[in-house]
Amino acid sequence: QVQLAESGGGWVHPGGSLRLSCAASGKIRSVSVWGWFRQAPGKKREGVSSISGRDGDTYYADSVQGRFSISRDSARNVVYLQMNNLKREDTARYYCAAVSTLGLSWYEGMQYDYWGQGIQVTVSS
Repeated sequence: QVQLAESGGGWVHPGGSLRLSCAASGKIRSVSVWGWFRQAPGKKREGVSSISGRDGDTYYADSVQGRFSISRDSARNVVYLQMNNLKREDTARYYCAAVSTLGLSWYEGMQYDYWGQGIQVTVSS
């Protein structure tokens, strides 16, 4: 089992920045890919970004490309999502997720084995 706990969310003005953290514990070595997902009220869950635990390759949704950056501190077992130039449409609950074996595209959330509780990010003036 892998336990995930998000932190760092909150409220920010448009154009502002936030950094989300995902602290992982448990059988971390079993994880091949770490991901961030989000879900806004009335909308489907969408993949935001992912990072490979093997080679560090990163992937981003088109909507956040160039504004968000995912990284991982393997020594501290933390995955980060740096979010810059935030827009109102980035408002959502953000979830950290992990998967042992990636069989589908990284943004297909159904294949992820482990999920955090989620944390709210609100972008508003």
